Amino acid sequence: MDKDFEKQEKRIESVFPKDLDDISKRTETIEIYKTYLESNLTFPITLTGIEDFDWEEFYIFGPGDDNEYKELKKSRPSYHDTFNMIRVDNYYDDDYGLFAKVTRISDKKRFQIPLADLKAIDEKSNNYQILDDYSVWFVNY
Repeated sequence: MDKDFEKQEKRIESVFPKDLDDISKRTETIEIYKTYLESNLTFPITLTGIEDFDWEEFYIFGPGDDNEYKELKKSRPSYHDTFNMIRVDNYYDDDYGLFAKVTRISDKKRFQIPLADLKAIDEKSNNYQILDDYSVWFVNY
């Protein structure tokens, strides 16, 4: 097993109480992770998308029109955008997990975006590692 993966696995496991045997995604573990994030992230955080957001796939990989895509990006968040994360939102969803409350830097528009779809721009920051660990946990557990 890769040493970096082992370190990440240990960091993720350390988020949860030692007596919790099952750390898979469910309401209880999402609440625990939310509390951990709120206690350990330093706000505001400058973020961008890890990869294209769900709504963008039709335009990037599918038959969507380029001009329509450019127009929609004015009112919808794009994975190319840069955001300031204000906080972890109180809302979460079984399919998308926790949401980030963000403001797009270019035009100050506000959005709720699944936290697992975002990464901190500063790769050397603690925020980057914390958010990366959350995304890995959410996608894989």
